[in-house]
Amino acid sequence: MRRAFTLVDVFLVLALFCCSSWKVWSSTLCKETNLDKVRPHSVSITEFGAVGDGITVNTKAFQNAIFYLNSFSDKGGAKLFVPAGRWLTGSFDLISHLTLWLDKDAVILGSTNFEDWPIVDPLPSYGRGRELPGGRHRSLIYGCNLTDVIITGNEGIIDGQGSIWWSKFRNKTLDYTRPHLVELMNSTGILISNLTFLNSPFWTIHPVYCSQVTVQNVTILAPLDSPNTDGIDPDSSDDVCIEDCYISTGDDLIAIKSGWDEYGIAFGRPSTNIIIHRLVGKTHTSAGIAIGSEMSGGVSNVRAEDIRFDDSYTAIRIKTTPGRGGYVKNIYVSNMTLVNVDIAIRFTGLYGDHPDDGYDPNALPVIEKITIKDVKGENIKKAGLIEGIEGDNFVDICLSNIILNNVSSNYPWNCSNVRGYSDSVLPEACEPLKERIFPDHCSDCYYLSNPRESSSNRKRAGQNFT
Repeated sequence: MRRAFTLVDVFLVLALFCCSSWKVWSSTLCKETNLDKVRPHSVSITEFGAVGDGITVNTKAFQNAIFYLNSFSDKGGAKLFVPAGRWLTGSFDLISHLTLWLDKDAVILGSTNFEDWPIVDPLPSYGRGRELPGGRHRSLIYGCNLTDVIITGNEGIIDGQGSIWWSKFRNKTLDYTRPHLVELMNSTGILISNLTFLNSPFWTIHPVYCSQVTVQNVTILAPLDSPNTDGIDPDSSDDVCIEDCYISTGDDLIAIKSGWDEYGIAFGRPSTNIIIHRLVGKTHTSAGIAIGSEMSGGVSNVRAEDIRFDDSYTAIRIKTTPGRGGYVKNIYVSNMTLVNVDIAIRFTGLYGDHPDDGYDPNALPVIEKITIKDVKGENIKKAGLIEGIEGDNFVDICLSNIILNNVSSNYPWNCSNVRGYSDSVLPEACEPLKERIFPDHCSDCYYLSNPRESSSNRKRAGQNFT
């Protein structure tokens, strides 16, 4: 088993990332966020008896500090300061109008005692724990029905110490679904920034049933063989912006979700209006950006730009199956660089994996208006596996200005039950996608309704990738 990330690993990754010639930060696509929001009242975790020795369990200190600060929630809010040190803790709740600030060299450590992670009800859009029937462990940092929450700092670290959870998963000795590192639920106005997240037991950052969420300038690391350590999973959430992030984990770097089979259909809350901007990362087992497989509430209006994936299994993936229902539509991916990636584009229509036998096998997903353009790849094993569902074609799949080098000459594309269009794709797109986009089918392709604008964008993209 590969060891978990340590502080030395973090410093090495950050040094390489910061020195990369590819990383040139520019203007934001996120709505303006007030990172420097002044909170009228501020306390340090040490004022509540916390000891930063990496041994003392500080759960009560965090809980007591936040209980105290709750009295300032209607007076402009408050700030909980975590100074340098190693602050071991179990799960604790946040409150509205709070800034949780980790100073430089501050590390919040997840407890290795399973009893410090309480059991909570399953999400209604899942109907059960994601891994096992019944409840699930609550995340290390948790919040529900909150407004105006900031989790940030001066490059501090939140380490879930997930290796004990990964072992229980591999040994099949889990009693409940593993916890996330951060989960915010039914909340609005969330900012997570300027931190490093390590070794999550399960998915790392999970906003679920949330609105107005920004995740900006964060690093997320877990061993490349760690199970299900997704980076950021917007789930039945809207108005989400993910920007300037580096993610290297054992599963999908970003996975957009919206509920599981009949439970997600009944709950009916989609994920929509999601921006992903300047994302860099790697995953040996999964996808850089995935949609699904839990997408029964629907996913729409996703815009991902300025992306780079190295040494990864798949770049872009849509995962669904009969019984999911829901839809994935109006997806736009552009300006993507791939190096040493096994499969550039993969759509899977027969993913399987159901919560129970109560799903309706006739609940077929709708997959339409997916545009991927301005992609350059080096050492790509397969250009694409785009496989819809018999009797339920994936339609209006549009590929434009995609140049993938060193692709295997034997069946570079494998397509079935799909229909769409392409322009300037090398290797040449598969037969169901060979009809030209320009000029006749621009309106069928999401975000390509203006051929002149699209042509100009392609030229700029080519310049950016040199």
